[in-house]
Amino acid sequence: MGKKKVLFVSQEIYPYLPESDMSLIGRHLPQKIQEDDKDIRIFMPRFGVINERRHQLHEVIRLSRMNLIVDDFDHQLIIKVGSIQQARMQVYFIDNEDYFQKKQHFHDENGKFFSNNDERMIFFCKGVIETVRKLGWSPDVIHCQGWISSLVPLYIKKLYGEDPLFNTTKIVYSVYDTDFNDTLSSDIVEKLLFESSLHADDLKGLEKADFVSLNKFAIDYADAVIKVGNNIDKRIVNYIDASAKAVMNHPGGQEGEYAAAYADFYEELYEEVEEGELELTE
Repeated sequence: MGKKKVLFVSQEIYPYLPESDMSLIGRHLPQKIQEDDKDIRIFMPRFGVINERRHQLHEVIRLSRMNLIVDDFDHQLIIKVGSIQQARMQVYFIDNEDYFQKKQHFHDENGKFFSNNDERMIFFCKGVIETVRKLGWSPDVIHCQGWISSLVPLYIKKLYGEDPLFNTTKIVYSVYDTDFNDTLSSDIVEKLLFESSLHADDLKGLEKADFVSLNKFAIDYADAVIKVGNNIDKRIVNYIDASAKAVMNHPGGQEGEYAAAYADFYEELYEEVEEGELELTE
């Protein structure tokens, strides 16, 4: 057996974005998992606020320039990479001039929620998966952090579930106590249905795509959930508690001291895969 592979799909990673619970976990957890002799890949959006020169980002030509369809329009996928030298980690960035050039995250300079945040989410999630496919890299676990990653569980289970790279992959989704008070475009379901493999029944719960709905939706398609923070919306907490998912509470600690608990949580998921493969071969 080779090294176990963990794909981190993160909304925020320090030092590319300011310190927060999410960005610090996004920075330190992959390092500790890599030091635990796992093979990792890390992806995040290339938000326009990220200074490419300071962080020495450069385009990966061999992975770039494929077109992704969002709402029946082609959008060019650009893959950039940066290095966190002290951790010996590379971070892949999903970029596109239509979606990630503005010098903001999700709101404009007047605090207004971008009207295309739904398309940015669709593009990011598809871009990660298509890039991993191009790498020919088969993750044992995909760990999603942040609402912009909340379509990854759906895509893996419904669009790529038969792909040999992903047919035994387990998905972990982390729920944080950060939120937003806006709602994504009411057209999001229609846009997602451009994928011929998706059906209206697959998208129940996204009719009003607010923060709570997006988290519930990701939980539905994930295999396991991690709760981070003491102020998670009670509607999401109750939804997690009522689910049959494996659940872990973030144990706290500084700079990856919590990583052993995450590694053990992943290990339980690896064992589920191996037991399933054993049953199939018996």
